[in-house]
Amino acid sequence: MLNALPKVHDKRFHLLRTRPAKLHADKGYDYPRCRTAVKLRGITPRIARRQVEEKSRLGRNRWKVERTFSWLLNYKKLAVRYGRRSDLFLALGLLASSLVCFRRLHFNF
Repeated sequence: MLNALPKVHDKRFHLLRTRPAKLHADKGYDYPRCRTAVKLRGITPRIARRQVEEKSRLGRNRWKVERTFSWLLNYKKLAVRYGRRSDLFLALGLLASSLVCFRRLHFNF
């Protein structure tokens, strides 16, 4: 999944990076192989440690992801996947993402 990330525009240096600078992940990814895989790609891992870090530290960034998943799961076809075809699931996911972005932009102005 890390290899498939699109290029990211780095605002500080006004250039395109091939990968993001940091990766935030929860305690489920606290394994040496995950940390090594991220470091090999030149990304700084910010992975919460199991039984060391409290939940609220990583939650400062994680809530944005959880909120977005919640918005996407408001669409029943995405919440409960009955179909077998992955291309239709991807199309519905893209459509739902577009609708979420449209509503956020439309109601913020």
